[in-house]
Amino acid sequence: MIKISSRSLDDLEFPVVCAQVSELCITGQGKDKALKIQPYPSFQKTVFGLDQTNEFIKSKTQDEAIPNHGFDSIQPELQLLAIEESVLEIGGFKKISSLNETVNNHLKFFRKNKHLYPALSETVSHLEYDLSLVERVNSVIDRFGEMKDDASTYLQQLRRSINAVKGQINSSFNSALTTYNGYGYLDEIKESVVENVRVLAVKSMYRRKVKGGIMGNSKTGSIVYIQPEATHRYTRELNNLEYEEKEEIKRILKELTEFTRPYREVLVEHQDLLSEMDVISAKAKYAYKIEGILPKITKDRELFLKDAYHPLLLLNNKKKNEKTYPQSIELGADNRIMVISGPNAGGKSITLKTVGLLQVMLQSGMLIPVHEYSRMCLFSKVLTDIGDNQSIENHLSTYSYRLKNMNYFLRKCDDKTLFLIDEFGTGSDPELGGALAETFLEVFYEKGSFGILTTHYANLKKLANELPEMSNANMMFDSQTLEPIYKLQVGEAGSSFTFEVAQKNGIPYSLINRSKKKVERGKIRFDRSIANLQKERSNLRKTTDSLKTKEEKAAAEKEKLEETNSRIQQKLESYQELYDTNQRMIYLGQKVNDLSEKYFSNKKKKELIGEFIKLVEIENSKRKKESAKKLKAKKNKEEQLKKEVQKKIEPIREKKKEEKKKETQLKKQEANKSKAKLKIGDRVRLEDGKAVGTIDKIEKDKALVNYGIFTTSVGMAQLELVQSAKKK
Repeated sequence: MIKISSRSLDDLEFPVVCAQVSELCITGQGKDKALKIQPYPSFQKTVFGLDQTNEFIKSKTQDEAIPNHGFDSIQPELQLLAIEESVLEIGGFKKISSLNETVNNHLKFFRKNKHLYPALSETVSHLEYDLSLVERVNSVIDRFGEMKDDASTYLQQLRRSINAVKGQINSSFNSALTTYNGYGYLDEIKESVVENVRVLAVKSMYRRKVKGGIMGNSKTGSIVYIQPEATHRYTRELNNLEYEEKEEIKRILKELTEFTRPYREVLVEHQDLLSEMDVISAKAKYAYKIEGILPKITKDRELFLKDAYHPLLLLNNKKKNEKTYPQSIELGADNRIMVISGPNAGGKSITLKTVGLLQVMLQSGMLIPVHEYSRMCLFSKVLTDIGDNQSIENHLSTYSYRLKNMNYFLRKCDDKTLFLIDEFGTGSDPELGGALAETFLEVFYEKGSFGILTTHYANLKKLANELPEMSNANMMFDSQTLEPIYKLQVGEAGSSFTFEVAQKNGIPYSLINRSKKKVERGKIRFDRSIANLQKERSNLRKTTDSLKTKEEKAAAEKEKLEETNSRIQQKLESYQELYDTNQRMIYLGQKVNDLSEKYFSNKKKKELIGEFIKLVEIENSKRKKESAKKLKAKKNKEEQLKKEVQKKIEPIREKKKEEKKKETQLKKQEANKSKAKLKIGDRVRLEDGKAVGTIDKIEKDKALVNYGIFTTSVGMAQLELVQSAKKK
C-alpha cells in the first residue's frame, strides 16, 4: 500500500504542479480533479496510470486521433433528474445528448483501436455502447437546440396552423394598407410597429374611418396607430395557437425527461469518464511542455535519474530564456543513501527537491523530464524534511519541529521508504546536533531505507565514507570564481569554502586568519584537501569540455565540407548530363534537317521512311546501352556504399571484441587473485580508491588507517595491499 503524506507533497511543491496541469484541462470538472491529483495507492495502479498518459502522448503520432473529450457540465440536470416530476429544459437535453454521443464515440474508437491503446481501452471498458438516449433526444430536438416540428403529430398540426395564420395576418394587413392608402387616410410613413405588431399610420382626422384597434399615437398626435380589424382577429387566433404550442412542448419535454430519468447513473459515469480523460490529456500536455518521458519502471530497488530537471524550475527558466542545469543521481542496493555537501547556494536543496518531486509525479501518473535511460522503482512512503519548518501554531522552534519530524521518520522508515532531508541536524549545537543526526542516520541505514540528505557536518560525511551502502557527493563549485557549477559530483565530500566565501564577500583577511586559528588544524587541512580536490576536478572538467567542444566543431566543419563537395559533384554530373543531352538533340535535329532537304529534292517517300527508321533504330540501340550502363553504375555505387559502411563498422566491432576480451581477462585475474593478509604498518588503499594510508591498528574486521591528514576506520574487506610493512 502506497501512502505519501500531504506534508511531503507540500514540501516538494507538488500542488503547484497539479495547478499547472489543471490549467491545461478543458472542462470544469477536469480542472477540479486535476487539483486533487494524488499518488496512486499501488504498483499496478501507478503503472496503469503512467500507461494511460503515455498512450495519450503516442496518439499524436497515430493516423486516427483520440476523439475530442470536451463537454458541458450536466450537474444541474443530474440534480433535477433526482427530483420526481421535475422537467428539464431543451438546453439541458442538448448537453445530455452531446455528452452521451461523445462517450459513445470514445467507446467505438477504443474498441476499434484496442491494440494501440490497451490502457485507455480498459479505462472505458466498464461502459456499454448505447445510442438509444441520443437517438430519442435527436428525434425531438434539432442540432440548433430547437424543438423539431415533427416531435409530435399535434405539434406538427399546430405549427402548420400557426404558419397559415401568420400568412393570413400578413395578407389581411397588406390588403388594408392598400385600401386605406388609396383613400388617402394614411400618413407618408404608411405603417409602423407597436409592441411587435404591424400597425397602420393613420392621419388623426381619419381615425374613425379605419376599422380596427387603436394601438397608440405619435408624440404630436397627428398620427394614430391602428391594427386593422381582420388582422386583429387573426392575431388573437395566433396567440391561442402559440399558447397551445407551448403547452405541447412542455408535455413533450416532460415525456422526454421521464425517458431520460433511468439513465441518470449512466450519465454520472459518462461525466466522470470524460473528466478523467480530460485529466489524462492534461497530464500528456504537461509532459509535452516539460519534455517528459516514461522511464523504465523496475521492481528492483534502484533509482537512476539521468539528466533530470526540476519541472517548475525548467518552466520558469524557459519563460526567462535562462539555462536549467540537469542532475544525474543513482541510488541502488549497494548505494542506498547519499550525503550531499558543499557551500550554500550551490544547488543542494534543488537537487533534493528534484528527486522527490519527480518521484511523486511519477507515482501520480505523470511523465517526467529525464533521459530515456533512467530507471525508477516505486516507494510506499516518501518522507521529507525540507525548509524552515518553524511551527507558530504549536509554539515549536525549528529544531523542536525537526526533532518531532525525525521521531516520525524513525517510526515510519522501512526498506520501501525514500527519505529526503535538507540541512540534516541543523538548529542546535553543531557538535551535539551532529552526533544526534549521526545516530538517526545510522537507524535509517539499519532499516534499509533509501535517502538523500544535505549537510555541512563533517561527522556525517565521515560516516558516509565508512559505511558500504552509503556515499558522499558534492555540488561542484568553481574554487577560483566561487560560483556554483550546479553539477553533482558523486564519490567525494564537498568543501564548504567557508573562509574563501567570506574573503570574497569583503571580510578582512586578518579576521579570517584569526578564525582559522580557532579551529582545529586537522579540520582545516581536511577541508583544504577537499577544496583542492574539487579545484583539480573543476580544472579537469573545463579542459575536457574545451576539448570536446573543439572536437565537435572540427567534426561539424568536416561534415560541412563533405556536404559541399558532394553538392558540387552532383552539379557537375548534372551539367555534364545536360550538355550530352543537348549535343544529342543538336545531332538528331541536324540529321532530320538533312533528311528533310533530301526529300525536298527527290520526293522519294520510301527512301525517306527507310532512312528515318534507320535513324530511330540507331538511337534506340544507344538507349539500351546507356540503360545497361546506368544499371551497372548504380549497382557499383551500392556495392561501394556497402563496403564503406562495412569499413566503418569493422573497427567498432573489433574494438568491442577487444574490450570484451580485456574485461574477461580482468575478471579472471580478479577471481584468481587471493587477498593478502593485512597487518599493522602495511600501506593500503580502498578498492577503486587512489589515496594511500598506513594501518595503525586492527580490531576484529576493522582497520584504523592513517592518511597523514586524518585517520579513519575502514572494513578490512574494503582494503587492498599497496606495500607490505618493512620487517624490523
